[in-house]
Amino acid sequence: MSTAFGKVAVLFGGSSAEREVSLMSGRAVLAALQQAGVDAHGFDPAERDLHILKEEGFDRVFIALHGRGGEDGTVQGALELMGIPYTGSGVMASALSMDKWRTKMVWLSAGLPTPRYAILEADTDWEAVVAELGLPIFVKPVHEGSSMGATKVVEAGQLLAAWELAARFDRMVIAEEFIAGAELTAPFLEDQALPLVRIVAPDGNYDYQHKYFTDDTRYDCPSGLPAAQESELQAMVMKSARVLGCRGWGRADLILTDDGRPYLLEMNTSPGMTGHSLVPMSARVAGMDFTTLCLTLLEGARLG
Repeated sequence: MSTAFGKVAVLFGGSSAEREVSLMSGRAVLAALQQAGVDAHGFDPAERDLHILKEEGFDRVFIALHGRGGEDGTVQGALELMGIPYTGSGVMASALSMDKWRTKMVWLSAGLPTPRYAILEADTDWEAVVAELGLPIFVKPVHEGSSMGATKVVEAGQLLAAWELAARFDRMVIAEEFIAGAELTAPFLEDQALPLVRIVAPDGNYDYQHKYFTDDTRYDCPSGLPAAQESELQAMVMKSARVLGCRGWGRADLILTDDGRPYLLEMNTSPGMTGHSLVPMSARVAGMDFTTLCLTLLEGARLG
């Protein structure tokens, strides 16, 4: 058994709306680390208190949690207090990237392109939102991932129901103008951009089901973009990660219009590691198998 990493906890499950996906991610990571000889153990924060990590002498943590309570800075803060190094972004970048509204404000202040938006509330003037953003409009919770609670609104009369659905997941709801174009995702590992992945979902509907539980979605990696254009997009994504303070790894989602204009949608600081996940797919095209990816991420675990 490898002792290079010491005793490792793989955090997965948790209590967010993305628990099911996190369980799949964590089990895949745990199996890969164990097969590589790492003294790795699964740890579900929904079933065990985090302070047990310190009591049981864990030396580092691989965070395979998704969504709130795992990707939003709270677990990262607890691990900082316990002095246990962990994978991925730190407290600030995790919290900021989980917040779609504040992420947009940071990107806009840095001159990075992102779709126009409006914050929705119960007394919002729906007609004014449509007049400002046009149709269709994407409505989604500010603090959720994996398309949880998201709706593509194609007529003004649907906005209230879309807001009600999103508000079940989060007290803050954002509406975003619809940008037509190619859907791309851009993973990175430390300071290296990985190959872009083009996502072609049935009827353009890349929802929770199509992300994780069907084989109907097509993923093109390499993306098919000209090399110079891909490099430009990768440089933009690396800037988008730097201004948020991200580290370790992550994945930015973006849209590329037919006339070549990119729009950043959101940043994921604890991306999926399931059989359908895009970071492992991109890493594989870059020459890195799943086990090597997991070991590289674990090697980068740190505090501060």
